[in-house]
Amino acid sequence: MHSSNALYTDLSGYYDLMCADIDYQAQSQSARRLHQFFGTEGKTHLDLACGTGPHIRHFLDAGYQSSGLDLNQPMLDKAQQRCPEARFILQNMCDFQLEHPVDLVTCFLYSIHYSASIKNLKACIASVFSALKPGGVFCFNSVDKDKIDNSSYVRHSAVLNNSHFVFESGWNYSGTGEQQSLNLSIEKTTADLKHLWQDQHPMVAISFAELEQLLCPYFEVHVLEHNYEKIAAWDKHSGNALFVCIKR
Repeated sequence: MHSSNALYTDLSGYYDLMCADIDYQAQSQSARRLHQFFGTEGKTHLDLACGTGPHIRHFLDAGYQSSGLDLNQPMLDKAQQRCPEARFILQNMCDFQLEHPVDLVTCFLYSIHYSASIKNLKACIASVFSALKPGGVFCFNSVDKDKIDNSSYVRHSAVLNNSHFVFESGWNYSGTGEQQSLNLSIEKTTADLKHLWQDQHPMVAISFAELEQLLCPYFEVHVLEHNYEKIAAWDKHSGNALFVCIKR
């Protein structure tokens, strides 16, 4: 087993391929719309766990002053190539500081769960609070531990340089404790040669009610339907939601 960070370092060249079915533009537009609706008119932005920077590219193109933060230097190197005008910071999102506060902090692709423990998640929330200007907005998506279907997987395939890739990912939660995992598998076939990488990323497990409790001392919290096309209140049944948090 690789560690989660080692897998991403080894496969940073395949990361964009792994995420090829993600609509980064729709997600970025949604976050900007939520910021305009709930926040201030400022356009300074930080993306946590930014990876190779695809969301940041869309924010820059929309006139935001964007920066990105990630723990993985190979990812940040690719992000800098994609977004040469942005600033990238090698820091842990559970313990980071900015020189200048920003108007908007985003965290896409359920990356808030990389906090891995409730203690770290609390530290992440406090760091975000400190990084925001008064009235600033924190926007992220989350999965409710009590609504995870361990048998549900997302799967897609892609071709690159005469190699065929199959990517699979799914959540797994035992039903107790504060840890769930994101299970990843990447299968690469070149001619008749097959390589398989498998990894379990330790993620923090939390219910939406518990998450709201952690956020409320710092933010006015809105839990919305996980829909990038419209703004609607969470239906209290879905296991995915968008959180929009306005700094108190």
